Amino acid sequence: MRVQDAINVEDFRELARRRLPRAVFDAMEGGAGDEVSLRRNRTAFDRIEFRPRPLADVATRDLSTTVFGERLSMPIMLAPTGAGRLARSSAEIAVARAAARADIVYMQSTVAAFPLEDVAARSTGTLWYQLYLPPNRAEVGNLVRRIAAAGYRALAITIDTPVLGNRERDTRNKLMSRPPHPKMLLQGASKPAWATDFIRGKFDFMRKFDFMRKFDFMRGQFGAGCPGGPSRLSLNQTRATIKSSSDCVTWEDVERIRSLWEGPLLLKGLMRGDECDRLVELGVDGVVVSNHGGRQLDGVPATIDILPEVVDAAARRLTVFLDGGVRRGNDVVKALALGAAGVFVGRPYLYGLAAGGEAGVLRMIELLRVEFDHAMALLGAATVADLDRSLVSGARIPSTLSPSTR
Repeated sequence: MRVQDAINVEDFRELARRRLPRAVFDAMEGGAGDEVSLRRNRTAFDRIEFRPRPLADVATRDLSTTVFGERLSMPIMLAPTGAGRLARSSAEIAVARAAARADIVYMQSTVAAFPLEDVAARSTGTLWYQLYLPPNRAEVGNLVRRIAAAGYRALAITIDTPVLGNRERDTRNKLMSRPPHPKMLLQGASKPAWATDFIRGKFDFMRKFDFMRKFDFMRGQFGAGCPGGPSRLSLNQTRATIKSSSDCVTWEDVERIRSLWEGPLLLKGLMRGDECDRLVELGVDGVVVSNHGGRQLDGVPATIDILPEVVDAAARRLTVFLDGGVRRGNDVVKALALGAAGVFVGRPYLYGLAAGGEAGVLRMIELLRVEFDHAMALLGAATVADLDRSLVSGARIPSTLSPSTR
């Protein structure tokens, strides 16, 4: 099967599985622990049923939406991920360019392979930035200034990574061993197309991570080789680096970053509604209901199950987004009907990136667009504003959505 023959996300998943070494594919696919939350994210969508609105005039449909004052072609957005360079050497550059061509948001990760300025310079689209805080908070101001200067429109602080989740697939596959474990070398050699791209991009997984160039504290920790980073890191050094860059985020951190950042500020990783009042008081503009794709604390609920609680608590004072488990345009419609302003996808575009680079990402986006449009038509919704809770039913969905929360 070729990229142009793919007709849904699952097809792209299969193309990615065929092209990538097992350890790399597992790094994309895997979750934390027993992967209970990873599975829940997906199966929870299946419990939600549609209740189509009859006799609606849906001959013409408008998928566009406006978020933080900016018009987008549709409310499907590309989430931050740290595995882009594992999929293709073009990584975030390809993803940002595809998002720009589709006129949707791309949120770049702190642990991207390319510096944030490089991605911004190569994209004409709407870019947001996902922020992991360095342990030396003195570095935050400089980083925030870089993000603003590069033209990123919104900033999202990830709040669910005080430590890394227990990702057993990566441990079992020895993904982060330095020097590379023979198991990894054999797997790479068995996938020549991937290996060729790997070598062409001069890929060195940990050395190329942009966050190793961002913070001055890395120079002291790993020597004068920064900002390029050390040529080789031991497994213990690698773990220590990631752990230190995934430091605890506190209310004081949020307050300080709010004072530094003038644009829309979001928190990514909220899984309860009772914190919304305090977020509003601090001047936060939005939240992403997220369990980190099931990769952090195993056993938390599916994000779609928590979404109504957060939307109701936000009461239109915060813009609420969702990620986790989205594989179809139908899933997007369900999340929007439950009050999300936008829906982020992560693994689906990584499949597209692995399968076909920028073209693969763009085709994946357009397939989701077609499914989204089709679902809206069949449901009786001509615009995104027509989507509400009356169009869905499920055991965990409140029966109504009050005007104050929509």
